[in-house]
Parts: sequence; structure tokens; C-alpha cells
Amino acid sequence: MTAIRSTILAFAALLALCLPASAKVASHSATGFTLTFAAEVAADPKAAFDAFVRIGEWWDAAHSYSGDAKNLSLEPKPGGCWCETLPDGGFVGHMSVAQSLPGKSLLLKGGLGPLAFMGVEGAMRVSFEAKGAATLVKMTYAVGGRDVKDFKELPTLVDGVLGAGFKRYTNYASTGKP
Repeated sequence: MTAIRSTILAFAALLALCLPASAKVASHSATGFTLTFAAEVAADPKAAFDAFVRIGEWWDAAHSYSGDAKNLSLEPKPGGCWCETLPDGGFVGHMSVAQSLPGKSLLLKGGLGPLAFMGVEGAMRVSFEAKGAATLVKMTYAVGGRDVKDFKELPTLVDGVLGAGFKRYTNYASTGKP
């Protein structure tokens, strides 16, 4: 029975690598934007959730303040933080955990990257839904507030960074490698 399950999971992993993740700017206005991402990963919902939480294993170091993704952590607990340690005791709190339902969903609040300096509010919801031997992972990031350029440039930039990160995550969740 375990050999059959292993074969099915291996096939699902290969299939997941062949299927492109969908990503798009779902909505955009002068007061904010919403990005959506979805893909199937070759893991059960709990394993897919756990892989997402191990953010330092799959996040791209080029999109960190420290230049080393291993400095990133995500604690799915009350008051938890998607944080990054910096030299000399410094840190960056990228987002805070608002809700954690292991194997089901994760809700994070905050502004990523340049959004942190703008006084905007962001909410990221990541959901995990069983699809046979795989899991459909959906990530939505909604940002609202005031941008002097009416959010004309930021949605595409943030979509590029999060889209690349989501692809790295789906690879990691399916194969163990970003």
C-alpha cells in the first residue's frame, strides 16, 4: 500500500511541476489592489501548510533584507510573525499572523517590501484544499490605502515578487526543493 501511495505522490509531484501556477492582478484601483495565486502541490493539506510555514527554506534570498532566506521565519501562533533577523540584533517584521488553521488556512496581516513604509494595510490568505493525493493552494494578497501614484506601478511589481515566491513554494511543497 505504501509503494502505491509513494508512486501516486511521485506522479502528482511531476504533474504539479508541469502545471503552471495561476497568478494575476485580480483587481486594481487608485486605493488598492488584490493579487491571486493558485496551484496544486504534491502533498496533503497538512504537509502543504507545514511547507509554507518553513518560509526560510523556499523564499528567494534576493527578496530579503539580509540577503539570506535562512534568516526568515514564520510562526503560526497567536501574535506570530513572518520575521527576518538582521545583523547586530536587528529584525524586520514582514507580516503578523492573524489566524492559523493548520492544514486549512493561514491569514497574515501587513505590508510586504516597500508597502511596509507606505502606511497601507495588507491581508494575505493562504488556503489548502485536498484534491485527491494533491492539495490546491490558493494565496490572495489584498492591499488598500493611499499611494501617491494611485497604485499604478505597485500591483505589477508585487505580483512579480509574490508570483516568483509562490512558484518557489509550490516547487518546495511538491519536491522539497524551491
